[in-house]
Order: sequence, then structure tokens, then C-alpha cells
Amino acid sequence: MDFLQLLSCACIIFTVGMFTTGLTDLKKMKTTQSADNVQFLPFLTTCLNNLGWLYYGLLKGDGTVISVNIIGAFLQTLYIITYCHYAKDKRRVFSQTLMMVSVLCVGWVYFTVVIPSGEAQLSQLGLACSVFTISMYLSPLADLLDIVRNKSVERLSFSLTVATFFTSTSWTLYGLQLHDYYIMVPNTPGIFTSLIRFFLFWWFGAIIPNKPSYKLIQI
Repeated sequence: MDFLQLLSCACIIFTVGMFTTGLTDLKKMKTTQSADNVQFLPFLTTCLNNLGWLYYGLLKGDGTVISVNIIGAFLQTLYIITYCHYAKDKRRVFSQTLMMVSVLCVGWVYFTVVIPSGEAQLSQLGLACSVFTISMYLSPLADLLDIVRNKSVERLSFSLTVATFFTSTSWTLYGLQLHDYYIMVPNTPGIFTSLIRFFLFWWFGAIIPNKPSYKLIQI
């Protein structure tokens, strides 16, 4: 097995592992018969991101990108359906889902009808997916500021931080190996935001009174 194949396996394992963290929310909804205290928007945005990268993988013929995002899109769809079933405010959920479908349809028409097939189509789709992925990685920065102000890491998931770090690192190295900057560049912020979270766990975890440091890894 060469280095590229090793990176491909790592990308699949770590990314699918990160996607399956949503199973905790799914189990909570089934147990409580309620979607309260579960965020819906991350399911939608991740599903949209998966479908965009799936299209990119299909155009490029990249089996790793295709496999990961088929699994991701399936799981996110499962989470969305479960949330819709248990949600009390179904009108809000329906409107947000309809908005995502509309964005997906507009994007599909633009990249299949307006943009001619070939290198231009692949590069513009890669750019759009990259920008969307970067915005997803940077979106929690506002929460990190609140954590600094409150001096508490209780809102952070250590296991998810670890999964994000290894996933981002794997895809960055994979894109670098393929000289595909549309894969490499958008995953780089995930490494830095994960390192910031690790620092916050170390810093604020150490100053919280009566809270042993080993508790940080017992998630």
C-alpha cells in the first residue's frame, strides 16, 4: 500500500467516524421522543456540503471523495428525517429544508447547464465547495470567543475535536499529494481551529477548580 492509498483509507475512516457522531443526537431523539436541544442546521449544511463534494468527486472520478460523501449524505439525510419526525415546529423545519433543496437545485442548474462541462466546470465547483467548507470550519469561532469569555470548555466536545483534527489533516495531506488545492486548502482551517480547541481544553481545563485533567478525555 503506497502513501496515497494510506491517506485515502485515513480520509474515509476519520471522516465517516466524524459523520457518525450524529448518531448520538439520533439516539437522544429516539429516546426522548423529542428533537429539543438538538441543532437542525448542522445536519442541513453538512448534507449540502456532502452533495457538493459528491458531485465534485463524480466529475473528477475520485473514488475516495465519492465514497466518503455518499456515506455522509446518507447519514445526514437519516438525521434530517429523524429530526423532522420528532420536531415540534415542523413548519420551521420544512422551510429550512425547502431552502436547502432550493439552493441545491439552483446550484445543480448552474453547474450543469450554465457552466460548460470540462475544466471550467470542475474548477468553479471546486471553488464553491471550498468556500462552503471553509465557512463551516470557521463558523464555530464565535462559540470559541464565548468559551474564552466564560473560561469554560463544557460546550466543547473533545472527541469531536480529535475527529475533526485527524479528518482535516488527512484531507489536507490527500489534497497535497494529488496537487488538488480545492481539497487541500479548505481543510487547512480545520487543523488550526482544532489546535485552538486543544489549547482551550488544556488551558481552561487546567484552571477549572476540582476538575481533574483526565476528565477531558472521558467523553
